[in-house]
Amino acid sequence: MTVEMREGYQGTGPGAITPDGCAVELYTRLPVGAEPDIIAGAVPAGAHILELGSGVGRMTHALLQRGFTVTAVDESAEMLAHVRGARTICGSIEKLDLDEKFDVVMLASFLVHAGDIEVRRGLLRTCARHVAEGGCVLIQREGEDYHTDIPRERVDPSGFTVRIASDEPVGDGVRSVRAEYVFPDAVWTQTFLSRPLTQEQFQQALAEAGLEVDACLTPDGTWVRAVATA
Repeated sequence: MTVEMREGYQGTGPGAITPDGCAVELYTRLPVGAEPDIIAGAVPAGAHILELGSGVGRMTHALLQRGFTVTAVDESAEMLAHVRGARTICGSIEKLDLDEKFDVVMLASFLVHAGDIEVRRGLLRTCARHVAEGGCVLIQREGEDYHTDIPRERVDPSGFTVRIASDEPVGDGVRSVRAEYVFPDAVWTQTFLSRPLTQEQFQQALAEAGLEVDACLTPDGTWVRAVATA
């Protein structure tokens, strides 16, 4: 089946590719990392989490194992087919309106850096629309050096290489990033658009959606907790 890519996005490699260039099989192979522990340390035990952009459930499954209830949302049915044990909803995140509130809304995978400003605004409005009174929104940001020292690569302990091969300006503060994932038996690439945000721009984007930073969850500032403004 041919998938129509979003403008500025591209993906290559074996298996299904989503409209934003993500390879489904690749994401079934990637390790979870420290994110579930960061999340668990920032929210109440047993919280109901709305996970926006869950993909194949890398974090979903780890959060379920830690006793959370998760509603997983993704625009890709191929991604959601891999999610087990959580309620799943397939559809556009920025247009989501479940008429429900959640203890925690999670926006990971640098989605807040969407190249299209209107998409970013829609994502943050979705977060604000679904967070319960007294709840919080967890947002993953790019690190300060994300767009520097290019090309760069790291070898994961499990044996594959992640390479940021190029990072080029394409106008209006947006950059086109090409990532490569090299495994012994397969190679995937993804080209995507990213809009870097200064701290001031990030805070302004949150304020537009009626949110503000409550706490920084990691020393490098890549994970923050936000709450609704009064």
